[in-house]
Order: sequence, then structure tokens, then C-alpha cells
Amino acid sequence: MESFDVLLERSTKIHGHICAGQVIGVRLSMLGLAAIGIDDPKAQRKEFYVLVEIDRCATDAIQSVTGCSLGKRSMKWLDYGIMAATFVNLKTDKAVRITALEEARETSKKYAPEIDDKYKQQLEAYRIMPDEELFKVQQVKVAIPNADMPGRPMKRVQCDACGDWVQDCREVVREGKNLCRPCADGRYYEII
Repeated sequence: MESFDVLLERSTKIHGHICAGQVIGVRLSMLGLAAIGIDDPKAQRKEFYVLVEIDRCATDAIQSVTGCSLGKRSMKWLDYGIMAATFVNLKTDKAVRITALEEARETSKKYAPEIDDKYKQQLEAYRIMPDEELFKVQQVKVAIPNADMPGRPMKRVQCDACGDWVQDCREVVREGKNLCRPCADGRYYEII
């Protein structure tokens, strides 16, 4: 795996600026990949899967380091609002969930006491803090449905109400009709 500095520089370019979330995301990714036995995420890109629990800066870093993405179906976003990610080795089923510790914000004062600005202090401290003071690592078991796996869609069905095509078993069957989720459960948008 490439060095932390190289990965952070690449992640920062993709994200658009350096921030504590970039440092956390890069370190979290390096730790997660190592824990599931992935040494070269580029060469082993089809051997693992990542679930992210937040749509913040760290997720851009995780995507940058791992090469996983929503479009490749190798990353899944779960809207939990938790600074955490789970790394799954698809060959061995080994999985770890890593959570950034909230108390690391306070602990950062110990690692960069000379910096008064708390955001800059966290940015610098998160670079050097030991993993155990920055993260909680849990061995977990994850069952990834076949419909969520990378690769071609398992099936496509047309919504009997609006005509949109639904992929990857996301249709809802009601009273014998195939419906897209907007027709079945309501839209996030209003047709004008």
C-alpha cells in the first residue's frame, strides 16, 4: 500500500481541501484494508467491499484510498450519520467495522498543544495519534445480498405504474404489480 502522505495528498486533491476528515478517512482506510488482508487495493479491487455510514469528508478519503465507489457497486452508503466504515474481504468474509472515536477531538489537545485553533489542532493530531486513541475496531460479520454485489444487474423490471425501469431487485411488489419505490412509497420530488 502507498504511504499515508501519498494517499492523503491524493485524497485532498479529490476532495478539494485538506481537513481532519481527510486524515481520518485515509487512516481509517489503511487500517481497515490491512485488517481484512488487502495489501494493494488497486490490484485487489474486486476482492473487497466497503460500507460507509456517513456522507462527509472522510467518505471521499475512503473512496480515494480504496478505489471503491457507488458507481462500481463496491461501496454502499448507509445513511446513519456515524463516522464509521466497514471493510469486507469478499474472498474470506473477514470484516471489520471502524469508528472514529468522538473523544479523539479532546485527545487531540495532547498531541498538538501548541496549536490554538481546534480544527488545525485536530488535523495535526490525527496524523500522529495512535490508532487505538483515534478509532474503535470491531470484528464483524456482514451478509451482503447478492443484489448489492458488484457486477451486472441481477434483473431489471419495469414499473407497472410509471414505466421507469428498476434494477437490482429494488422493485416493490404490491397486489401482483411491480412498482418502483417512488410509486410504492412516495417521491422525494414533485412532478410539475
